[in-house]
Amino acid sequence: MTQPAGPLVFVQFYLDCLSHASYLVGDRTTGRAVVVDPQRDVQEYIATAERHGLTIERVIETHIHADFLSGHLELAERTGARISYGSAGVLDFDTDPLEDGEHLVLGEVDLEILHTPGHTPESICVVVREHAGDAVPFGVLTGDTLFIGDVGRPDLLSSRGRSAEEMARLLYRSTRALLTLPDDTRVHPAHGAGSACGKNLSSELSCTIGNQRRGNYALAEMTEDEFVTVVTAGQPAVPAYFAFTSVRNRQARPVLDEDTPVPALTPEAFLAARAGGATVLDTRDPEAFAAAHLHGAVNIPLGGRFAELAGQVLDAQEATVLCGGPEDAVEARNRLARIGFDRVLGALDAPVEAVDAAHLTAAGRVDADRLDEQLAAEERDFELLDIRLPGEVRELGTIPGARLIPLPELLARLGELPTDRPLTVICAGGNRSSVAASVLRARGFEAVDLRGGFAAWNGEVVRPADQGPDGVPA
Repeated sequence: MTQPAGPLVFVQFYLDCLSHASYLVGDRTTGRAVVVDPQRDVQEYIATAERHGLTIERVIETHIHADFLSGHLELAERTGARISYGSAGVLDFDTDPLEDGEHLVLGEVDLEILHTPGHTPESICVVVREHAGDAVPFGVLTGDTLFIGDVGRPDLLSSRGRSAEEMARLLYRSTRALLTLPDDTRVHPAHGAGSACGKNLSSELSCTIGNQRRGNYALAEMTEDEFVTVVTAGQPAVPAYFAFTSVRNRQARPVLDEDTPVPALTPEAFLAARAGGATVLDTRDPEAFAAAHLHGAVNIPLGGRFAELAGQVLDAQEATVLCGGPEDAVEARNRLARIGFDRVLGALDAPVEAVDAAHLTAAGRVDADRLDEQLAAEERDFELLDIRLPGEVRELGTIPGARLIPLPELLARLGELPTDRPLTVICAGGNRSSVAASVLRARGFEAVDLRGGFAAWNGEVVRPADQGPDGVPA
């Protein structure tokens, strides 16, 4: 991002694996800066501030996040910065609350706080002006209130007595207040495409109020009642870890030291930890995992959306031991820490194959051609399970007869799966299916997955309209 020529320093940080955007905003004339919505491993903010000659004096959270564990406590410990939420926030640690309409003056740079409840009760947006009194702000940091192409989902607090309708009505008023900003005001949200915090997020990382006014479905002219209907319909499944992480973000929990080595475990110590109840998390790619892995291990490849997948299928309260590449242990630990999964006891200090062969097993993967042959047989002795998200299935269809259970819902819906025949698991490209099949095997199911996923399938396809509510043909 090109830096403004004047006093404003504005840096966007984007974490692809969580579709998460955070920001450093500073004033060159005074060297004062704030960080907004930081990820938990915070060294990048500190290094960037130093590079620009800035001192981070405040951490601003636009709301209590559910999809990642924020780095406010880490930044406060490392820099002495104050922590600020909107004044409606209820936290278990000291904060410097921000009132609606309050201005934070960094020097020439001015930050105006807008209370914008709807995604959460304490949600705020931050209007950034390069000079106090500028008629057209440089931009607005919208958190999870307004995304590019969408608005924040209003249904995450249903378990806490706040109905989706109640929050959607607040969100309607908040988004319409944002539309009073000049059209040239840049919009900088906290998330992009892939986040479960909305249903229609763009891959663009910034836009303008004017373009959103014209192109965002949720900002079209409509009544409040119409808005409630539109934004509450079709929201994706809420990942199981969201409830845990949102509570953790309110707490005075231990801080992460992202550079601390992960304890190295000999094969004997590793097996002892597993015998003591620790979950074995194998971070290798699906093919390596299929060739040989520990009995009961869960396979979540370290690339891509590793932490998000872990949050969907692991229990944050359970201890975990890592295996894969010993050199990847710190990265895996830190990425788990980004969602608050901190109970990593250690990592195997040798290749998986160094473990006694009696503790190893292989996993089945079926090629698309072979699956096509199996489906053509007169009697089928297995069941297909498609764990893609509903939007993926709507767009591309699925294999005839597949049961549809999105991966974020899998653990809650295990009771729907047959135990008297094997499962063949399908995802888009063969990554999530390896995750799901390993989870199923760890829970006593017999399961294989489709190598290459639905992308490798060239056979017959059906659309959701042809399927019953449980995914089997109507």
